Amino acid sequence: MVSEEGEQLGIMSSKEAQKIAEDEGVDLILIAPTAKPPVVRIQDFGKYRYELARREKEAKKKQKTIDIKEVRLSPNIDTNDLNTKVNMARKFLTKGDKVKVTLRFRGRELAHVNSSKAILDQFAEMLSDVAVVDKPAKFEGRSMIMFLAEKR
Repeated sequence: MVSEEGEQLGIMSSKEAQKIAEDEGVDLILIAPTAKPPVVRIQDFGKYRYELARREKEAKKKQKTIDIKEVRLSPNIDTNDLNTKVNMARKFLTKGDKVKVTLRFRGRELAHVNSSKAILDQFAEMLSDVAVVDKPAKFEGRSMIMFLAEKR
């Protein structure tokens, strides 16, 4: 049993603990039910719930969410267009997001899939100073997809 201030009150029966809690006019809260013996605390339940909510809110604040940004390319992309897409991806990566690079094939472009993998490799090479390949290029449907993540 633990008091409101956090000091140990020792091991006692549940009836004794309930009586002490009633005498102080607060609640008896089960903190660790799986422990041997179970740990209970004498505290106002509303205050306890408020503290738990505040702790969760603080933990959420410190968490960073990682978004996945997508950059779409085509097999017949020109050098300057590729540089523009690389700069866009670089901006996303420096903000801490992951980048999904999609190379979309339309119509007859599907006949030249193996030569188009070089575009994705070149894209990854141009970003090698700030990014690592999270998932290598993989063919899915009518597109080839690769994931890049920020270098640690």
